[in-house]
Amino acid sequence: MPTFFAPDGTRLAYRVHGDGDPVVCVPGGPADSRYLGDLGGLSAHRRLIVLDLRGTGRSAIPEDTSSYRCDRLVADVEALRGHLGLARIDLLGHSAGANLATQYAARHPKNVGRLALVAPGTRALGVTITGEMRRELALLRRNEPWFPAAFAALEAITEGTGSDWEAISPFFCGRWDAAAQQHRAASRPDNEEAVTLFAAEGAFTPDATRAELAGFGAPVLLLAGEFDVNSPPRSVAEAAELFPEAVLAVQPGAGHCPWLDDADRFVATVAAFLG
Repeated sequence: MPTFFAPDGTRLAYRVHGDGDPVVCVPGGPADSRYLGDLGGLSAHRRLIVLDLRGTGRSAIPEDTSSYRCDRLVADVEALRGHLGLARIDLLGHSAGANLATQYAARHPKNVGRLALVAPGTRALGVTITGEMRRELALLRRNEPWFPAAFAALEAITEGTGSDWEAISPFFCGRWDAAAQQHRAASRPDNEEAVTLFAAEGAFTPDATRAELAGFGAPVLLLAGEFDVNSPPRSVAEAAELFPEAVLAVQPGAGHCPWLDDADRFVATVAAFLG
């Protein structure tokens, strides 16, 4: 597994899938990037450079754990670009990783060719996801056999009386079959400190980020899953309005990892955008 060094000396690792023009991929979590796989076969179209964020996967734990903060991770992505010897990168961020990709684009706009945000977290942009948004999506699944227990847990979380996040896992998936359950288990973060500090105070400055992106000229794809309670299509559509050159796509029947629910549709959408 290839590695490089961040500006503070932390050794970072990345995975490579496929051939062709590279796309730097930033996982969510922060979790081991292996959960992305080759994004449903996107590696048949582009070479995927999949970063393990510091403290996850095979990347080292930093001496200064405050460097887990999302805005500070921008320097790691920039170091990877330099390591790869690329003047500009096409950049893909999934889930929480979209917050990092967004902040990278705001800080280094001339270094981004195309930006793809998949089931994106929107905290970096100040887009709020309400409990009612999540509830509306959850009710679309009312005929699923797992719905009663999962919905009760979601209501408790929304009302602040519960915290059984495991019970609401089915709402993150377009279909709750054995493959989805296995993938959900494999994609859980195992560095709780990295998760907590990713969103520490100061990690997000939405007003400044929005101002910086107002002149962002590169094409942007924002892809939402129809059923994704983590990144509801309504919030993703609101985020899309903040980019001058944005395209919004909502994948039917998909959850938070749309390449699992319909790999062919996902790959066709993203490959067409990336070119």
